[in-house]
Amino acid sequence: MTDHPTPTDATDATAQLIAELTRRGLTIAVAESLTGGGLTAELIRIPGASVVVNGGVVAYQTALKHTLLGVDRALLDEHGPVHPQVAAQMAAGVRTCLAVDGRPADIGVATTGVAGPDSQGAQVPGTVFVGLSREGETSVIPLRLHGDRAAIRAASAAAAIEAVYQLIAREPVE
Repeated sequence: MTDHPTPTDATDATAQLIAELTRRGLTIAVAESLTGGGLTAELIRIPGASVVVNGGVVAYQTALKHTLLGVDRALLDEHGPVHPQVAAQMAAGVRTCLAVDGRPADIGVATTGVAGPDSQGAQVPGTVFVGLSREGETSVIPLRLHGDRAAIRAASAAAAIEAVYQLIAREPVE
């Protein structure tokens, strides 16, 4: 297993993630809510990203999380869109939603949360969940971020990039 350095800033982290996905021949699909397309935009900022980025879905409205990404309606009704299981189901759903030629993306990543300035339901601004999905297994990273709306959205995208990098960097290259 090769040791990989942890990226130190968002720009380097994104370039390193795209390079690592390319080196491993992996594809990624993105489902966004609070980041509103910012995560996908950051990924495709890197030249050559088209080899690994299948695309992104901005499911800002709660109903779209169900109809586009397959998030369980009962979960949304009970807990609302800002919940760890919603993030997990968004990440799993986007892999197949953005399949290319019938092949699901290798990795799904999702962001859902409250950017502010107001609370959403019982969730305060800065409450964010990043969902990750790969080959049937999902995980969620809860975040408690601070700052204004733009800062929370940017930090959410940066955290998602770091999370995907950590997910794949710990696995040996085949």
